[in-house]
Amino acid sequence: MRITLLHYAAPPVVGGVETVIAHQAQQLNRAGNSVRILAGRGETWDAQIPVRTLPLIDSRHPHILKAKASLDKGVLPDEFDELVERIKRELMEALAGCDILIAHNVLSLHKNLALTAAIFQISQENPRPRLIAWHHDPAWTSPRYLPELHDGYPWNLLRTAWPNVRQVTISEARQTELARLFQIPGENISVIPAGLDLEEFLNLHPETCTLLKKLSLANNGPILLTPVRLTRRKNIELALRTLAALKRSYPSAALIVTGPPGPHNPTNIDYFSELLSLRTALHLQESAYFLAEYFPEGLPESSVPDFYRISDLLFLPSREEGFGIPILEAGLAGIPIFCSDLSALKALAGERANYFDPDDAPPEIAARIAHYIQTHPTLQMRMHIRQHYSWEGIYQTLIAPILEELK
Repeated sequence: MRITLLHYAAPPVVGGVETVIAHQAQQLNRAGNSVRILAGRGETWDAQIPVRTLPLIDSRHPHILKAKASLDKGVLPDEFDELVERIKRELMEALAGCDILIAHNVLSLHKNLALTAAIFQISQENPRPRLIAWHHDPAWTSPRYLPELHDGYPWNLLRTAWPNVRQVTISEARQTELARLFQIPGENISVIPAGLDLEEFLNLHPETCTLLKKLSLANNGPILLTPVRLTRRKNIELALRTLAALKRSYPSAALIVTGPPGPHNPTNIDYFSELLSLRTALHLQESAYFLAEYFPEGLPESSVPDFYRISDLLFLPSREEGFGIPILEAGLAGIPIFCSDLSALKALAGERANYFDPDDAPPEIAARIAHYIQTHPTLQMRMHIRQHYSWEGIYQTLIAPILEELK
């Protein structure tokens, strides 16, 4: 589909709405849509997402500021209709061939009412583009803006649910405000939150990003990290059995084992095969990931920190350790540590880790992990954000269905 996003400004202008537009445009583009941005200010930052500037749709254009000064006093300026017509003509030309127009905040705020009026006329006079009104900051529900708003045209455009327009807002709180303002059922207004680009925010390497998408890791939680080579003394079968038990409380729990088979004992290849068989027997093929299947020679050293940033806790079930580099890495990464009660590990972590006997029953260990999560809101929040507020997930589950509906 050919989709246009519209706002007063676009990146590199810094602002919350501008950031949302940038991420939405990237997701729309990755999904195979033809995407462009219309704004009063901004520049193209991605060759696949052109930004076209129309100065009159800027909230800070001199003509718009002059008109707003009158409108704020309740006076419709003489030149208002001419401004609306000029903007309408420019928009019609710019939107030629567009299937869907996503208008961000310009149908909510009074920063450029001539633009709002022009979009209203276009939406009512033309079957295409289909219009999505994306509300961030409705003026009529904000006490600080009320002195600048007045009964009648064009102010009432901001408190009316326009016919044939899909209503979207960013939170349930805004949904409640708008439903009351528009006098329509709340379910007629979709809630689509802003999100985070996990790959960008966590500064992940390209190969990690590829794997993250391939395995849909962002949807898992909690994610247990076992950053070891595949040798019997690492006791990885306990990690698999603990994961199986933990999934009774957390069905989306996952395990990442980063290392390849140890290089100095040929039986380690057999051990890897045993682990893969155990994974199948425990029905963990979709939640226990051995990175040796994707990086046979081992994960690049530079990518190891990525998996600490992705994961929720370190799980180290070794039967023997002379030191414990993962303890140091987890401590620096700031994730909780669950590890075997070994003297070498206790010397590093002291009372700052959660210990278990490597012969403990997996359900007992899983119960301790579950209790830890349930009593640590910060960890719960980490999992919640990763699972529900990634831009990729938001696009797939919330935005794409609306676009399909408006085809």
